Amino acid sequence: MLKIRLRTSGMQQSALNNRASSSGSTALRVLLTREEGKNVKLAAALAVHGFECIEMPLIRHSVGADRPALPTVLRDQAFDWVVITSPEAAAVFLEGWQEAGCPAVRIAVVGGGTGEILQQSGITPAYVSSKATGKTLGGELPRLAGGTDAVLYPASSSASRVLQNSLADSGFSVTRLNTYDTSSVADVSPSQMQQAQDAEIVTFGSPSAVKSWLALVGPELASRKQYACIGSTSFKACTAAGLQQVHFPESPGVDGWVDSVLKAREQLA
Repeated sequence: MLKIRLRTSGMQQSALNNRASSSGSTALRVLLTREEGKNVKLAAALAVHGFECIEMPLIRHSVGADRPALPTVLRDQAFDWVVITSPEAAAVFLEGWQEAGCPAVRIAVVGGGTGEILQQSGITPAYVSSKATGKTLGGELPRLAGGTDAVLYPASSSASRVLQNSLADSGFSVTRLNTYDTSSVADVSPSQMQQAQDAEIVTFGSPSAVKSWLALVGPELASRKQYACIGSTSFKACTAAGLQQVHFPESPGVDGWVDSVLKAREQLA
């Protein structure tokens, strides 16, 4: 059973227990919906602003159909670029890369958070897109002189073809491996659901979380919330689903995400 609790250090937990803003008013409640273990950084940043954070993961990851092939592909095939678009894709890639014997790779990433995961294992991305979207990366990625224009794209099975199509339009040949699956969380307890209903602001880090939220609470309750998205992809999923009170930053990342939550709070003042 999922637990609405953040596993944090003592210092972070103290911040998360701050239920009142500096003015002494009751803290607004923010629902954090990323997969378990991925909400700590956002929660700590929001606690500084006096928010009460409630963790209710709405998505989970599992091994994708192409994950077993990843080490062999990395050993036996040469690519000009490997493109990584999310922290989870980075973590799964690193597992396969290590199993392959840590071959030389040239990595391009979408977003600083994804790059941080790779750097922790000693890989410094050679290219970071100017804007954290797949379409931008596909349009900007440099073609190498004397290269083959071959690109490896390890991704979630639910990821759209936007990056693939953008890369193809730029002249690259893309090999996509669905290395992990993303699914909705459906086993939410009544107490968790009550806390979710009480939250004034809901955060989304992916379109999958948007889909899961709507399936759990329905359109009527969903229409009464303020929403803060990590970036434009989640924002577009919200608007496509008919949600209207949605905020997102120009540049995805935790800092921009916090700014979006602050904008949501302004609407509730």
